[in-house]
Amino acid sequence: MGLPSTQGGLLPGRGQEQCRKIEETSFWFNHRNDVIASVVLRFSPRDTLFDIGGGNGYVSLGLQRAGVSSVVVEPGPCGARNALERGISAVIQSTLEDAGFRSGSMGAAGLFDVLEHVEDDSAFLREIHRCLRPGGCLFVTVPAFPALWSAEDDAAGHFRRYSLASLERTLQAAGFIVRYRSYFFSILVLPVILLRTLPYRVGLRKGFSLETVEKEHAAGSGRFGTILDAALKLELAWIRHGRRLPAGTSCLPVAARPAPGRSCHDSAA
Repeated sequence: MGLPSTQGGLLPGRGQEQCRKIEETSFWFNHRNDVIASVVLRFSPRDTLFDIGGGNGYVSLGLQRAGVSSVVVEPGPCGARNALERGISAVIQSTLEDAGFRSGSMGAAGLFDVLEHVEDDSAFLREIHRCLRPGGCLFVTVPAFPALWSAEDDAAGHFRRYSLASLERTLQAAGFIVRYRSYFFSILVLPVILLRTLPYRVGLRKGFSLETVEKEHAAGSGRFGTILDAALKLELAWIRHGRRLPAGTSCLPVAARPAPGRSCHDSAA
């Protein structure tokens, strides 16, 4: 049964290399890529997307395969190097703050399981708001529901998990308008509760190994793998059609910097 971590820091200090080992075959990373590509193609298909905290470049690789131009902005030398080795032509090794982006210089930006690692998420979002052009889109994924907190969140260095409502309030306070929002990985809610959250709360699950992570990222070929594959395909189709899922282990808002007469819009409408 697959219950992967919700971001790249699988084990402290070595997260990027560990992630690279499993990303290509992980059902979690690949479904997240499909979901991200589907909303980027709907809302901002022609803009270059700046993948902030883009790690090994796996999301940007998926976007490039979908025909979307992207730039990885990654402060870690390991992640930046891995992104270049994967064929991402535009990689900036820097933090967002140190990169020196001009106001209004980004057509679109992405924060893919990054915001939960930022202590002052409001200030970080305000900086991205400044960098985006008027009407530019911000695509976000974060782990969902504080009630699902577990040892994986501790080990990954998360400051928080979000509900869609709390994340929308944070985005609005930073000056954004939320154009679309949904949960995803709906099928994982119950397994996460039973296999992570409850054991964590009673002290039975305090940590995990790389071997455990690799097993959890493998969907498997048995009955659960078949059910999981069918559920994720249905979920992706739902999101592609602009529908919203009421629960999941991840949040997906699409926000925009407002502009008179020009905004992030659904190109499929």
